[in-house]
Amino acid sequence: MKIQLDILRREAAGAEPYWQSFMYETEDENATAATALRELETTPELRDIDGKPAAPVRWECSCMQKKCGACAMIINGKPVLACSYQLRQAEGGKVRLEPLSKFPVIADLIADRTPMLEALREMRLWLNERTKADETVNHIAYDASRCLQCGLCLEVCPNFYTGGRFPGMAAAVPAARLISVLPESQQAELYRAYRRGIYEGCGKSMACRNVCPAGIDIEGLLVSSNAAAVWKRRIFRKKDSGGSR
Repeated sequence: MKIQLDILRREAAGAEPYWQSFMYETEDENATAATALRELETTPELRDIDGKPAAPVRWECSCMQKKCGACAMIINGKPVLACSYQLRQAEGGKVRLEPLSKFPVIADLIADRTPMLEALREMRLWLNERTKADETVNHIAYDASRCLQCGLCLEVCPNFYTGGRFPGMAAAVPAARLISVLPESQQAELYRAYRRGIYEGCGKSMACRNVCPAGIDIEGLLVSSNAAAVWKRRIFRKKDSGGSR
């Protein structure tokens, strides 16, 4: 199997991008984009398709098994994990590789996902003390815990942009996990942050559920979080004020 890899490259942050092509050949029918990239980076005196010397392609990877989310990128126009994209899927024997577009680019295929992590800090998505999920919501905590923080959901989200108010599903999913286990004494602050950032910011396009490599039930998590952080609170406020519906 011969595959032409067209890679959008940048020497450094802020540098002009340019396309560079490489030819990759393998007998492995299950070879992935990550497999090809790893071989390129270990090739001594790497040359492009025109025979010109080329610098090693910079990208991120860790597990190579769809467990860490590090190799998130855009392949043939779609946001995927490089380790999950099998080269035999390529039409015409060509694969186009680009970094995620919603984040600043550090170099080549490496995107700076710091804004995604900063959103988690701003919402204070952590526990201050050990706690345990109630058996009735164990499934919510488990499903949310499978989030890879890869950023693919943000790439397709029409409401997310770096520096914007909406932190995206990369924050909504861990928020759902926290909501399911948080002691009542710590709920108010998180619920306010959830309503302001996620409930009011999400346009409900649900494009994210089609790209999640972990197959998380994003819609189900949103429903349960909205019920706890928004609707339940509104019902309680109406009861306390003597209102009815």
